[in-house]
Amino acid sequence: MSRSCSPSEPSSFACAQTASAPTSSVQLWGIVDVAYRHTNNEGAGKDGLSKMIGGGMSQSRWGINVDEDLGGGSKALVVLENRLNADDGSVSTPFFQLSYVGLQGPYGRLTAGRQWNVLFDVVTSTYASFPYSPYMEAYKPELGMAVGARTSNMLKYTFATPDRSFVGSLQYSFDENNDTKALEAGLPASAAQVPAYVGSTLGGGAWQTAGGYLRYAANGFALGGGYMRTTLPGGTDVDAWTLGGSYRTGPWYFNTGYGLNKAKYETVTSTIQGFRNTVDRAILGQFWAGQTNGGFQPGDADKRQLFKVGVGYQLTPQLNLGAHYFRGKQSGSASGASNGKANFYVAVADYAFSKRTDAYFGVDHTSISGGTALVLDTASGARSRTGITAGIRHRF
Repeated sequence: MSRSCSPSEPSSFACAQTASAPTSSVQLWGIVDVAYRHTNNEGAGKDGLSKMIGGGMSQSRWGINVDEDLGGGSKALVVLENRLNADDGSVSTPFFQLSYVGLQGPYGRLTAGRQWNVLFDVVTSTYASFPYSPYMEAYKPELGMAVGARTSNMLKYTFATPDRSFVGSLQYSFDENNDTKALEAGLPASAAQVPAYVGSTLGGGAWQTAGGYLRYAANGFALGGGYMRTTLPGGTDVDAWTLGGSYRTGPWYFNTGYGLNKAKYETVTSTIQGFRNTVDRAILGQFWAGQTNGGFQPGDADKRQLFKVGVGYQLTPQLNLGAHYFRGKQSGSASGASNGKANFYVAVADYAFSKRTDAYFGVDHTSISGGTALVLDTASGARSRTGITAGIRHRF
């Protein structure tokens, strides 16, 4: 058995370990990112809040990638990735956020397990918000449109032309009978169990999805689109669409995109159906709510749209500048109280000390308008918030 460092990963932590074939490898990698963040209009007193966070540009994480050469241009692969909070050393989730195994050959790649969904794939590979980091971890309204971004129990088939000008993917995931029937049997007492059920479902739980994406890239241009249908445990179908593109020329990077989520709740004709809708709204609300995931409370709305446009400029070989604007619209609220619009602004400067270590400074601002229930969070009831983030990131 031999052990050697990869030329592309000179760190002593990123080494290849081979047993029989020299091209087979096991690679340990990671990102450690810690930042200071200050925001205003927090809590009931609408006070300022200063804190250290375990990821300003990227969430801290570590992973293991395995490749085994099977010959004939084919290989087996394994990906494991766990997330952590570098500010206090805690684990952000008690399970691997990515965990899949697969086979890759001349006709594409087939993978099985917990993976990024097709919406996340097409946006981050085709019209990411920043050229040096697909999104800002501390402020990412675009991720609220990705219906969780990761999906458990998924089969994914990815294909590409030889020159990779066209790349596409199809996904399907199994719900494993994760529904609301057990809770329904215990009503009305079981209504108190809904928050725990929602948490367990979002924490690596199962739901059914089906979708795909296709992207084209050549000569600095990239264009892509994707669709995914998610069936929530209460039976609600959520249709999600995205379309966008980017262009790189010299030091400039331009990108724009559009996303839509539409929840198709069943008409309430019984107490049971009303309960199912309540559970599904709670799950969808976790995708849509919060400053980092969509930016405002969903209430009883069933449709959200987001338009984004951004620009990046590499001022020097070390210094990258980027700015982004997002325009959100929420509708479908029966009372009108949760209908409205949101504006998100973010600008970031990133300085690279080396290929592995960089520091960054970002300013963001959110403002919303519309119905009386449209707020950033229920604790503060705020309709605007400004944030400042400064941090350092190292990759190994």
